[in-house]
Amino acid sequence: MLKKTLLALAFTGVAVAAFAQQSGIKRTPLQKIDFPDGYTTVTAIAEVPAGGAAGRHTHPGIETGYVLEGELDLLIDGQPDKRLKAGDSYQIPAGAVHDAKTHGDKPLKVLGVYVVDKTKPLASPAP
Repeated sequence: MLKKTLLALAFTGVAVAAFAQQSGIKRTPLQKIDFPDGYTTVTAIAEVPAGGAAGRHTHPGIETGYVLEGELDLLIDGQPDKRLKAGDSYQIPAGAVHDAKTHGDKPLKVLGVYVVDKTKPLASPAP
């Protein structure tokens, strides 16, 4: 069991690093726990430079978050665009294609919580 847990954590960490390199976003994992059954819950800080975007992507589970610094336009396919600022929170449904674009001249920093299928990468690029 320990071997499977370590493998899942390593896989999730590699997926975070690979996705961050592809999109220019910096994700700093803070904690990971295998809970609830079949899922991994990841808490991370995500940073996007001023004028940047996370890039269209999906997660194999839900994402909730809190904007720590900056402003963003949160674009979720099938929903109206949302302008968020420091102090605002958000929720993104499992599998929803979304993007976060900085607004203004400041970088964006959010605290994200991802509850994702532990057999899949944390994030996958979307067209």
